[in-house]
Amino acid sequence: MVEKVVFINRSAKVVKGGRRFSFSALVVIGDKAGRVGIGLGKSTEVSDAIKKGGEDARNHMVAVSLKGPTIPHEVYCRYGGAKVLLRPASPGTGIIAGKTVRAILESVGIKDILSKSLGSSNAANVVKATLKGLLSLRLQEDIYKSRGLQMKKVEAPKAPEATPAA
Repeated sequence: MVEKVVFINRSAKVVKGGRRFSFSALVVIGDKAGRVGIGLGKSTEVSDAIKKGGEDARNHMVAVSLKGPTIPHEVYCRYGGAKVLLRPASPGTGIIAGKTVRAILESVGIKDILSKSLGSSNAANVVKATLKGLLSLRLQEDIYKSRGLQMKKVEAPKAPEATPAA
């Protein structure tokens, strides 16, 4: 399991004696084999917030449809003001993504992908938009099965036979 802290937020409450700080940690956890979870932990200490976020992420893990080291098709997803575009990439491309999107893509086990984060840069919403996009991915076999169709086997094209020159 890979655990990554995406964002730590510090908030302050002003009281009679000064400021009281509290922290929230956005944590992504994945097994690098198609399962990923996100969690938010809050506490007065950073380490406790990270620990709580990790437990929350472990409890909310979901499976994602992958096609080898990339995704089966392009997807555009929104969550709040955050918009994320994910595109499959050819082998050897790597993960072309920003910090927050990269954390979730690495945790799920994707090796080659192109992405663009548009709109809001709020880390929580960008991560949730990315996860929503990954959950909307469907493999070709699953689509055929849900429609009650059989997949046709495609044979490799045969080399043209040599015709004698006249």
